[in-house]
Amino acid sequence: MTYAVIMAGGIGSRFWPRSRQARPKQFLSIFGEATLLQNTVARLQGFIPAERCFVVTNTRYVEETRNQLPALPPENILGEPISRNTAPCIAYAAHRLMALDPDATMVVLPADHAITDVAEFHRVLRSAIDQSEAEGALVTIGVEPTHPATGYGYVQFEESASHDPSAPLRVRAFAEKPDLSTAERFIDSGDFLWNSGMFVWRATAILDALKRHLPDTFEAFLSLPGAFDTDSEEDAVVSAFQASRSISIDYGVMERAENVWVVPGRFGWSDVGDWKVVFDLSKKDSHGNSIRGRALLRDSSR
Repeated sequence: MTYAVIMAGGIGSRFWPRSRQARPKQFLSIFGEATLLQNTVARLQGFIPAERCFVVTNTRYVEETRNQLPALPPENILGEPISRNTAPCIAYAAHRLMALDPDATMVVLPADHAITDVAEFHRVLRSAIDQSEAEGALVTIGVEPTHPATGYGYVQFEESASHDPSAPLRVRAFAEKPDLSTAERFIDSGDFLWNSGMFVWRATAILDALKRHLPDTFEAFLSLPGAFDTDSEEDAVVSAFQASRSISIDYGVMERAENVWVVPGRFGWSDVGDWKVVFDLSKKDSHGNSIRGRALLRDSSR
């Protein structure tokens, strides 16, 4: 079956002063009443049920996560004892899912994105899931760029004869966040997408890729399944994370693997990375002001 793994371990420092160590960005209500984390789970409903949604967060936030997501079984909240970036996080979740379902497919999502067209998002996920299950591929979700953004990484894809706009495309290369002139060149070339940081793969496929391309991380978590649901589980998780270096799944695996595909999407996506993005996505009055709460504006615009 298909499972969601939501990565919610960040501290969201660019959202200071609202975001603090005690209550980082994913637990804040940035748009409307629901938090970013709650919105991430909510948009999966009708596609992946709550009992198959898992959240990986820092151990200090496990209780808050359970409070915000009461529909998820408590055991679906996985605590990271220390932050080690996305590769160890994904290794931990993959082993946990393999223990439940050896044929598990993982949809890996950050907890702090905004998406407006949920139906189209589901359609893109379905295409990615089908590709991962048929080919054993590692699939990333790409977003069709609307402007030469310098705050996102990019994915270059190989041209395809398919006329399906959400058909998987083989990845040619990944590019780090570019300067403006490079971003403009990416857009003009027509074969680059924004790298959304969302992934789909079989649990077995990502563990095989970790073993090949990031063997130290793979080895660190290898003994973990034997400790699940025992008195030694907590100590085993701590040991695994302590033995892991801090490295992203993009740099550690995706940029090195061969069978990598991207599914392009246009579903009103934004990486809610800082306050400027919040302003850009917020409703505005006739003068371009975005107001929340009680405010008095005098001769103010934008």
